Amino acid sequence: MAEIDPRDLRNAFGAFMTGVTVVTTRDAEGNPIGFTANSFTSVSLDPPLVLVCLANTSRNYDAFTAAAGFAVNVLSEAQKEVSNTFARPVEDRFSVVDWRPGPHGSPIFEEVSAWFDCSMFRTVEAGDHLILMGKVEAYENNTHPGLGYARGAYVTPAAEAEALNNRANLVVSALIAHKGQVLLVEDGKGTLALPETKVVKGGASAALRQLIDTCGAAAEPGFIYSVYEDESRETQHISFLCQASGDMADHGRFCDLDGKTLGRLAEPAVRTMLERFAAESRMGNFGVYFGNQVSGTVRPVTPGS
Repeated sequence: MAEIDPRDLRNAFGAFMTGVTVVTTRDAEGNPIGFTANSFTSVSLDPPLVLVCLANTSRNYDAFTAAAGFAVNVLSEAQKEVSNTFARPVEDRFSVVDWRPGPHGSPIFEEVSAWFDCSMFRTVEAGDHLILMGKVEAYENNTHPGLGYARGAYVTPAAEAEALNNRANLVVSALIAHKGQVLLVEDGKGTLALPETKVVKGGASAALRQLIDTCGAAAEPGFIYSVYEDESRETQHISFLCQASGDMADHGRFCDLDGKTLGRLAEPAVRTMLERFAAESRMGNFGVYFGNQVSGTVRPVTPGS
């Protein structure tokens, strides 16, 4: 076997896009401690287990190995500075974030995409890291889009959207979903459509935020779900998948994606997109569509397990 270059291997590991978390616990004196980690994964549903990896050289090593548990805070795309702070040797890391004790005792953060408060299930020595395996005792899942990380750089939905802002005749639509239902608006002729707006100024992210506010849905801006050119309308479309925390809205209503609903959609491209969304929702595995209103390709977002 050829000798492995550690720096090159690290770069290769970095090709795998991950989320970003801050793992927290309390030391022997009860002080909150934590570190940034993207080596986080779910392990099991029954029992509910997760794991993270802690470097043997970490100054938090002794405290975490002696702790009764830990929490995993999945950072949202607005929390890049939180990630940076907990990745550096900063003395008072917790001064930059709003936090509170979780139900099991470890610090949990506000405005995160999700958090998991865990009891320590098992620790496993693995080379130059220690695997911390936790049993989920409490958790919360929010609608804030998560912060991504790949090849040493952060990846956010907003940045991807702004990269498309120089396109002429750009239209933004919001695919706002709640438990498999999608928010649709109805025109005077009885046809249905996704909420959409033409981008005039302020960029795609501002247009999406305005759409959500106009609909009055309890949702946050999400990830790009579809990018396509509609040659018949001479427009470029970006559709964002946004998760809602409830099924109420001021404008439009949440609908099941059955045959009757799909048949009332005015745009064939939107009908095809929502058929794909219905299928992907059942599998829990989403992709991003690139193409035109007739044909294109779907690139997976979540790798199969």
